[in-house]
Amino acid sequence: MTEPSENTTASAGEPFAPQRGGRGASVWNHKQWWEQPGMPFQEEPGRKDNVCLWLIILLGVYSMALLPFRAVLITMPYVYATLAGSRTAVVMIGALAAPPTENPWWPLGLILATVSICKFDWVYFWAGKLWGRGLIEMVAGRSPRSRRNAERAEEIARRHGTLAMAITFLPVPLPASVIYAALAAAGMSWRRFLILDVLFGFVLQSIYMYLGYRIGEPAVKVVKVYADYAWYVVIAIIVFMVVSAMWRNRRQPRNT
Repeated sequence: MTEPSENTTASAGEPFAPQRGGRGASVWNHKQWWEQPGMPFQEEPGRKDNVCLWLIILLGVYSMALLPFRAVLITMPYVYATLAGSRTAVVMIGALAAPPTENPWWPLGLILATVSICKFDWVYFWAGKLWGRGLIEMVAGRSPRSRRNAERAEEIARRHGTLAMAITFLPVPLPASVIYAALAAAGMSWRRFLILDVLFGFVLQSIYMYLGYRIGEPAVKVVKVYADYAWYVVIAIIVFMVVSAMWRNRRQPRNT
């Protein structure tokens, strides 16, 4: 009599259990998408989790789409300040307010730049409320350097609180998203976060605008000369990005 095969289907009512190491094992033991490495979730995400995750993804797409055009946007400081809250744009608005140009619209530029530099911070704070340290793990990724920076930012946030939030508005290499998430996980209220966020943004942008005012006409002249070549710089950046992406794809080993 022939012995039953190892792969014979189980009797009725019993689930199919593939042998360890068999073809079906990878499917049987396959993790859900939200359990994959780099995901911030501790449990199956709900509607709020999905919305927040998509917002973070869209912010990344927005930043990447804006990147090659920053070179030409500097010649349009009010637009640049609105889209990116750029410190360079704020300096230019301040320079335009100085004699002999004396552009009277600098208060509008300051408001737009303040709102713009703060406009996405709440997303990362919300992520910290939802996932706690999960966002920090997602930002850190697999890079040892990114992980060190994220852990340092988290430590600063937990030790210094409000001061840590002020630091995010300075040109220092600390991931602001991690600090906002850590502050949220530590229990900072929405009201306090939003008030401090706008306040610190306004103070920083005011400093940069005053710096531009003190520089004045020389900065305006430099940007006017640069404007004649700005689109060439943009084209060069786009070409570099495309070539770099193609080169990386060619260097990746192909699956056989």
